[in-house]
Amino acid sequence: MNIIFKEDSYQIIGICMEIHNYFGHGFSEIVYKDALELEFRKAGIFYEREKEYEVVYKGIVLPHKFYADFVVKEKIVLEVKGKNHIAEADLAQALNYLKVSENKLAMIVNFGESRLNYKRIVL
Repeated sequence: MNIIFKEDSYQIIGICMEIHNYFGHGFSEIVYKDALELEFRKAGIFYEREKEYEVVYKGIVLPHKFYADFVVKEKIVLEVKGKNHIAEADLAQALNYLKVSENKLAMIVNFGESRLNYKRIVL
């Protein structure tokens, strides 16, 4: 089986595991995002935080925009959660981000559980 962006995904999850091992669960999402930003910088990984995407409908840009938590290496949308589980709405949100960004892979990482949980969404 061919896993899209396998090495990059493993690198991101490794960093997330390191952060989760340090903090555990229970912090707000912003703490995990700040730690991710620090670790990405330390590892020399290119990322954009709170990346803005326009939503276009029939050639018209709608007033509402999407903001992905991170876009890593210009190709992976990374959504950070701090909840008791990853919900269907989170999966739908990530899928929408893929549609508007035209990227192929989104990852939802949930720091809110006793063990780090993540989902990959491939478009």
